[in-house]
Amino acid sequence: MATLDASKSKYSNNEKMFLEGNEALAYGAINAGLNAFFGYPITPSSEVLETLAKEFGNPLYPNFKVFLQASSELEAANMLLGAAATGALAMTATSSPGFSLMQETISYAAGMEIPFVVADANRAGPGLGSLGPEQGDMWKASKGGGHGDYRCIVLSAHTVAELAQTPFLAFRLAFKYRNPVIILYDSYLAKLKEGIDLPTVEDLMVDRSWTVGQQNEGSRQILNSLNLEPDVHEDHEAHLQEKFRAMLEHEQRAEEYLTDDAEVILVAYGILARLAKKVVNKARGEGLKAGLLRPIILWPPPMTLLEKYVDRETPLLVVELNAGQLYEDVKQAASRRVDVGFVGHLGGSVPNIGTVESKMRRLVYGRTGG
Repeated sequence: MATLDASKSKYSNNEKMFLEGNEALAYGAINAGLNAFFGYPITPSSEVLETLAKEFGNPLYPNFKVFLQASSELEAANMLLGAAATGALAMTATSSPGFSLMQETISYAAGMEIPFVVADANRAGPGLGSLGPEQGDMWKASKGGGHGDYRCIVLSAHTVAELAQTPFLAFRLAFKYRNPVIILYDSYLAKLKEGIDLPTVEDLMVDRSWTVGQQNEGSRQILNSLNLEPDVHEDHEAHLQEKFRAMLEHEQRAEEYLTDDAEVILVAYGILARLAKKVVNKARGEGLKAGLLRPIILWPPPMTLLEKYVDRETPLLVVELNAGQLYEDVKQAASRRVDVGFVGHLGGSVPNIGTVESKMRRLVYGRTGG
């Protein structure tokens, strides 16, 4: 088991630590066996890079062998591609404008079947927007923001402690499917400080037989996304699509909170899942049986669970910091069989509880005046 030695570090598994989300993500990554990090500072993710720079060379983390501050997000992403091709557990962290610049490399990695992790601290847009929290990168992360037909598994956390645990799962899924994995969080969670215990994780055992460092003497291992023969590329894309279907079938994950007897279910992720839980608890105290479905993986979306609630004819209320991106997935699952409400918020701030509660009650009682 990978553990922390309290004699070598101020951070111990035996005591609470007060960390912001970016710091927790960084320590979660190196505690999960991070080998290489490449990044370029951009608010609100810069503390990931700063924390890893501080810990690079710490004997407590012998697997952490490469740290490089690149001269741009483009450079960082392509360094990431090269390191991951050798089988390294490689990661970068960025924010929305930088994530946009990395899309071409992520497309290459999907085509070359190279696994790595990209953490994106989502801030408000479009363009430079503001530094406040939004969730507008969901489509870009989950629907393939670069060119071609590809998908990335997208993980979401809603607490600092969960953000610390996410890198291990991200690396495991990246190598399981030989595909980039995105950790999508928001600038509120990036800066939020909470008391946590760093996770103790099992050593991550992954298959590296495909990497450029594992070729036999006299042979070459070539990782490539360019196929000039149409039949060859057609077969390659068919293989990729089969892999994405396997992700869709096997990797739907969500937290169900008080949903068994719910008369209405809120659907929210990230920082808004915390607000939604408060709304649910308040509603329960006032006699309305509300529940929450919180996607832990945004892509593939939790369609199976959503369809269960649709079959129960339970109305759904999507709450998110964008103009309706998760809302589109939920509406698809609902197939017009249940009412689907929406609370969207833009501009780099979060809605208040009253706004969400009012919409929820109108969704439940609107037709009866209750």
